[in-house]
Amino acid sequence: MLKPIDAGRAVAGDTGRGPSVRWALASLSLSMLLSSLGISIANVALPTLAQAFNASFQEVQWIVLAYLLAITTTIVSVGRLGDITGRRLLLLAGLFLFTVASVLCGVAPTLWLLIAARAAQGLGAAIMMALTMAFVGETVPKAKTGSAMGLLGTMSAIGTALGPSLGGLLIAGAGWRAIFLVNVPLGLLAFVLAYRYLPADRRGPKTDRTGFDVVGTLLLALALGAYALAMTVGRGSFGPLNMALLAAAVFGAGLFVLVEARVASPLIRLAAFRNATLSASLAMSALVATVMMATLVVGPFYLSRALGLDAALVGIVMSVGPLVAALTGVPAGRIADRFGAARMTIIGLIAIAAGCSILSMMPATLAGYIAPIAIITSGYALFQTANNTAVMSDIRPDQRGVISGLLNLSRNLGLITGASVMGAVFAVASATTDITTARPEAVAAGMRITFAVATILIVVALAIAVGSRALAARPSMSGVS
Repeated sequence: MLKPIDAGRAVAGDTGRGPSVRWALASLSLSMLLSSLGISIANVALPTLAQAFNASFQEVQWIVLAYLLAITTTIVSVGRLGDITGRRLLLLAGLFLFTVASVLCGVAPTLWLLIAARAAQGLGAAIMMALTMAFVGETVPKAKTGSAMGLLGTMSAIGTALGPSLGGLLIAGAGWRAIFLVNVPLGLLAFVLAYRYLPADRRGPKTDRTGFDVVGTLLLALALGAYALAMTVGRGSFGPLNMALLAAAVFGAGLFVLVEARVASPLIRLAAFRNATLSASLAMSALVATVMMATLVVGPFYLSRALGLDAALVGIVMSVGPLVAALTGVPAGRIADRFGAARMTIIGLIAIAAGCSILSMMPATLAGYIAPIAIITSGYALFQTANNTAVMSDIRPDQRGVISGLLNLSRNLGLITGASVMGAVFAVASATTDITTARPEAVAAGMRITFAVATILIVVALAIAVGSRALAARPSMSGVS
């Protein structure tokens, strides 16, 4: 029978290169790959699914939304639950749930059963996303944290890049059910590796264990769910329903803060946000993710309408960004380890700002699009790795899960906000009500204005980075409460 290695053996040696560490990182990398693949692989299947279930686009859109909402509403809570109950046990449960839900998605006879299975799959993915980053501190030495974070970032980028092309191939060759069933063997492999090689949970006395904040968990889930729906329903139009959902999100967030300030064992310790590094990292992550979503929202329309590329070429060019991020993720981690995460965070932001600025001024040519996108995504890989390393390397062990969840949440909220806000900026800048029929010159102008706005957002993130570094230098601001 397979037995988990103990925590001491997981970090044995100064180099962090033992076989057990490699296999532990393999299980974490596969978990990150699968959860990222689940986000992008279903989008390409929506037209096929609408036809298969004789449903409208608004109905099949819930196949994507259910997964996204499940991750958004639960990722902080499951991170905290891992801190309390044990991360290895919970990660194994998440992998099991993700794999079983993938089977249910693949055999679902009706649309609404498929949507329910996707929500369950999203819950499993939330556990996998939150706990993979939290496990880094237990599986590799501190000096190698950046390299490990870079590897996880690479796997996330590969999952995002692979989704549309792999999904298209599977649908063409084996039908839409294959895009979900492909997760099953990979999920089983990740489960076996995690069971065998991840460090065993440290079991302290029962009297030392804190309780789980059920009320705070429900309030946060409702607030985040309302915000995600406010940003996504209506396909770009912000009507009365969106306003009501946004108001509900603000109200829910306010109640959540009040509850957290009073309960004995809060889901999120509000005092943690007094830490300059943590608060700045969350804000920067959200801003950068908002900008990165602009490349996904604006890119297809610019390439097809302004440059006149066919669908196949659009897909190839759109994969350049994620592929650059995948190739630069591991080197970015090594650079962060060598030169310092805080410094590399700022350099990554400068690269993103430079790429956005160039893109806002370039003429409408293919080379004029690809080169700045490569700069933006390589800068993003460096920023994401360094930013996560700066936060996770100095977190107390009993807070790793919830802080990892917060980092993933800030990125997710940025992506959701970017899809809505940057999409609206692009539509307004293009001076048209229907972007699919806009003139090429209008689309090109819209792209330039959108990335000028993106440049401003990254400059704001840079100001936060510089300011937080100055604050963190003060002795009173160091450490996470």
